[in-house]
Order: sequence, then C-alpha cells, then structure tokens
Amino acid sequence: MFVDEAKIRIKAGDGGNGCMAFRREKFVPRGGPSGGDGGRGGDVIMESSERHNTLVHFRFNPEYKAERGRHGEGSNKTGREGESVLLKVPVGTIVYDEITGELVHDFSHPDERIVVARGGRGGRGNARFATSTHQAPREHEDGHPGEERALRLELKLLADVGLVGYPNAGKSTLISRISAARPKIADYPFTTLQPNLGVVVVGEPPDEISFVVADIPGLIEGASQGAGLGTQFLRHIERTRFLAHLVDVSDASGRLDPTKDYEVITRELANFGAGLDSKPTVVVASKMDAVNNDKLAKLKRYSKRKKLELFPISAVTGEGIEELKWAMAQRVEKLRREEATKDQASYSA
Repeated sequence: MFVDEAKIRIKAGDGGNGCMAFRREKFVPRGGPSGGDGGRGGDVIMESSERHNTLVHFRFNPEYKAERGRHGEGSNKTGREGESVLLKVPVGTIVYDEITGELVHDFSHPDERIVVARGGRGGRGNARFATSTHQAPREHEDGHPGEERALRLELKLLADVGLVGYPNAGKSTLISRISAARPKIADYPFTTLQPNLGVVVVGEPPDEISFVVADIPGLIEGASQGAGLGTQFLRHIERTRFLAHLVDVSDASGRLDPTKDYEVITRELANFGAGLDSKPTVVVASKMDAVNNDKLAKLKRYSKRKKLELFPISAVTGEGIEELKWAMAQRVEKLRREEATKDQASYSA
C-alpha cells in the first residue's frame, strides 16, 4: 500500500522526580541528605532511510511515546535515563508541525537524523540543595515534562525525471520499457493509482549514467479542481530535474488536437504551483506504432514554435526508446553539473 501522507502524535519521556532522602548508616550520625536526581526522559528521534518508501507504518500506528526517566533514589543514586524512540521515514519526507504549520525538517538525504521531541530534564534530589547553612534540605524537584507534538508527514518522491500526461498516454508502458519497474498496464484510463519509480541505466561501466524516473497517475482537464485523481500526486514530481510530457499521437485517445492535450496538462501543472510549469520539459510523441500522421505533424510544428525537443517513440516496438533514454541521461547529467556548480559557489560564499 502506497501512503504519502500521515498525521502522528509524539510524546517525549518525562524526567524522573528528584528524591528526598537522608543517609542512615551505623556509625554515621550525621549522614546528611542523599537524595539523587531523576533521570532524563527519552527523546523522539526521526531518521531518513532508503529502506522505506511509504508512510504506511504511521497510518496504522499514529502515536509514539518515549520512556520516562526513572526517579532518583537514596544514597545519591541518579535515576536511569528513559529509552528514546527512533522513527524511520523514507527519504523525501517533509515534517510539519500540525498545529502551527511550521516546517520541522525536510529529509532530502539518507541517514539524516533529528530530534523532533526532547525528553524532560530530571528533577534534582535534595542532596543538590545542601549548603553550609542549610545542611538538611527537604527540597526536591519533580521531573520536567517531555515535549509533546502533533506532526504531519508528507512524502515527496525523489526522482530525476517526471512523466506527465493524460491517462493512457503510455507513461506506465514507457517506464516498464526503460527500467525494471512493472506498473499495472491496461487499455482503460486511470490504471495507475499510485506513483511508480524506475531506475534507468544507460551506457557501460565506468561511464554509465543512471537516473530515476517517476510515473504519476494521469491528469485530465480540471484536475486542479479535483477532477479525476486531482493533483494529489503532483507533489511527487516537485523535486524532479525536468519533465517528460507524453502526448498520444494515435487515434486511441479520441482527442483530435495533440497541442491542446499538451496545453491542458501544462495549465493544470501551473494551477498546482510549486514551479512545475516552469521546469525544463521535453515532449514525447507516444504510440508511434499506431500514429496519426496529421496529429504528429501538428505536434512537430507546435514543438518547433515553442522550442521544445520532440521525441517520437513507440514503447511497443521500441522505436525511439534508446534515443529518448540517452537524451534524458545527458540532460540529467547537465542539470546535475549545474546544481553542483551552484552549490559549490554558494558554499564558497
């Protein structure tokens, strides 16, 4: 089950109470105060993991509580610290405070670890209050409460290339052809009900290039207002480096104007926001094995006018697949180099 949103409640452990005790031993007539401090409460920690790819484990278990610290004891014994709780989240998870809406953390890399709720400090025992003028203190402190928070988790898949287009434009067939991903494929709309990721490798070692492609459920006109599957999955291509826009140039779709198909989906991307409509885009004319030449010619003229690269392909026969894979790889490599240069410049500054 693919779950990309979850709400959880977390509670760090309370600190243990400080102890009030006095030393009572034979031959020690003035033992004095010996109450130990309470132990610190456990933290709630989050860590990003590449072994997780969904938030489903939070959907069915939405509450997490760390162990409280043990109370202090006599003979100046400090209470044991409470055990912390470690929550594993997929890389790409964004954590928000449910009450304030504040961004807590964006897990964009594996093995990132942060404390999302800190355990309470243990209370001081009466031995800590002893002074030269106050040698038999009866003061002691209760443990401090641990932090308690309501969090909203949102998963955004990390991919280099995002596949967009109308339902049945051939996105799932394409990702199954260029990677090891095996999404559901059928001849009816909305066969893809959840995003799929595929790793594409081109070239031979040591010069091979690998990148990740994300296939999201098809969009239709009015998706930004909730039509079809809406735009609930578009967040998964927010972090892609560029988009491959598939347009059906066969007669199977029943739509006559491929340029309108392109503009409708682009408009829905713009309505969603997050800069999706401004991402670098290549146009992929799909289903060339059953091409309508008039539709293809119209799409070619439109792409040339808009200065968009066009790749005619057939995922069934394999026509144009290798050319598309290499074009994707080269573009990904170029964008990676540009990002690395930009990051290095910002680091130097």
